[in-house]
Amino acid sequence: MRDFHMPGRSTVFAQNGMCATSDPLAAKVAIQMLEAGGNAVDAAISAAVLLGLCEPQMTGIGGDCFVLLKPAGSEEVIALNGSGRAPAGLDAANLRAAGHSVMPAYDASAVTLPGAIDAFCRLSKDHGKLGLKAVLAPAIHYAQAGVVVGPRTSFDWLEAEGTPKGAAAQHYLLNGKAPKPGQVVRAPLQAEVLKRVAEHGRAGFYEGEVAEDMVASLQKAGGTHSLDDFAAVECDYTTPISGTYKGIELVEHPPNGQGATAILMNNILAQFDIARMEPFGSARAHLEAEAAKLAYDARNRFLADHDHMTRLEHMLSEKTAKHLAALIDPARAMESPARVSEQVHKETIYLTVVDRDRMAVSLIYSIFHSFGSGIASDKFGILFQNRGAGFSLEEGHANEAKGGKRPMHTIIPGMLKKEGKVIMPFGVMGGQYQPNGHARFLSNVVDFGMHAQQAIDAPRSFSDAGELKVERGYSDAVRRELTDLGHIVSIPETPIGGAQAIFMDEENGVLHGASDPRKDGCALGY
Repeated sequence: MRDFHMPGRSTVFAQNGMCATSDPLAAKVAIQMLEAGGNAVDAAISAAVLLGLCEPQMTGIGGDCFVLLKPAGSEEVIALNGSGRAPAGLDAANLRAAGHSVMPAYDASAVTLPGAIDAFCRLSKDHGKLGLKAVLAPAIHYAQAGVVVGPRTSFDWLEAEGTPKGAAAQHYLLNGKAPKPGQVVRAPLQAEVLKRVAEHGRAGFYEGEVAEDMVASLQKAGGTHSLDDFAAVECDYTTPISGTYKGIELVEHPPNGQGATAILMNNILAQFDIARMEPFGSARAHLEAEAAKLAYDARNRFLADHDHMTRLEHMLSEKTAKHLAALIDPARAMESPARVSEQVHKETIYLTVVDRDRMAVSLIYSIFHSFGSGIASDKFGILFQNRGAGFSLEEGHANEAKGGKRPMHTIIPGMLKKEGKVIMPFGVMGGQYQPNGHARFLSNVVDFGMHAQQAIDAPRSFSDAGELKVERGYSDAVRRELTDLGHIVSIPETPIGGAQAIFMDEENGVLHGASDPRKDGCALGY
């Protein structure tokens, strides 16, 4: 139980259904969808699409999603990959010839095909109850009526105010400026797009006038995108991967998501007795930073589109984890094996929903950088993601940019299982931080007995691009000790990531909702 003298959040309890996400309006809409007879899939889609209006710097219909789904009455976890591929005309050789050594992030060449709408349509058809017209109705309404900008959203919007260019600036800035907290923003042209999807399904987005607007705008910006590329977008059901940390199974998406990195990091940390360390002391933060350097180096070398990756079993192997753990010096920071990140400022939304029948959805949905590529379609204002920035331009690399390939993706929804049963859908937002965040969350729960809200509230640190970023929740003494260990320590300007979780308390028949105070959102139940 938390100390009620201190600031903090209480766990939200409910019996019939729960949503936890990063905006209160989206959580409310999800619960309304459940109360109207929808299931967790209906509620998740409805909330996710609305979040593209509430937090447009984070996500939108020009982006991608990944979903983990536990159907009602089953403990099987289904994975749906809603990430788009590169247009057929993308070629790393051409980019190298143009003088690029890494993918240009704010360029049409970094715009991969948006996969989320196709995934939402498939998910609704295969597992929803109410149909697209019903689940998209709230987002259509609020796109026309307007949503109120929250404090954290305004903060992020202002930080990336210079990213939207041309049509994107017209659609996503108010008189050239980021909106302030409490201002109302509207997107009537997105309402028109969503009406077409509600009426015609995926064809309303990937074909016809909407697709023509996207293709013309991307080609004008120098992209190779074609109507055939958009028409060919298709999500895929895949087989989840998993790893066990001290009796708790962590279920992740297979590549091209980076879930294997989280499993590898957990396997490295399992070689140490973390439970005997101070939860927010320097020894644990140091060990976690070293494990992250090694796990992320493996990610950068091996992770790619599943059809092009050959070292997945190597990343998941306990032998690999033991070998890497042996390289860690508890008394000294190592030089980074490689830069954790060539690209920074990733933005994402995560939400989770559990319904009265205990269908559980873990969904993550993103346009990658804040405001994605900074390019939007001229007519409808669809903001394009820049997921292609996740490709490598190294010749022969498994993740080398190429038409038709999916890039390495940072977004990863998670689920926890115990003794074969799903006990908690959860996710940690924050781009590169996400595998580290999954490992930290799981360790908080398993090693230190924290409930989900405590595990989310707890301070975070992250070794990123040669710096150990340490939130202000750590003491100055810990920062000094980490510096003495050889880390270059900094306090990040913004908090590290965000998280949401729902613990499914089978014994009492109660759902426990947890939502990150680093964001504007909340957990709501009924």
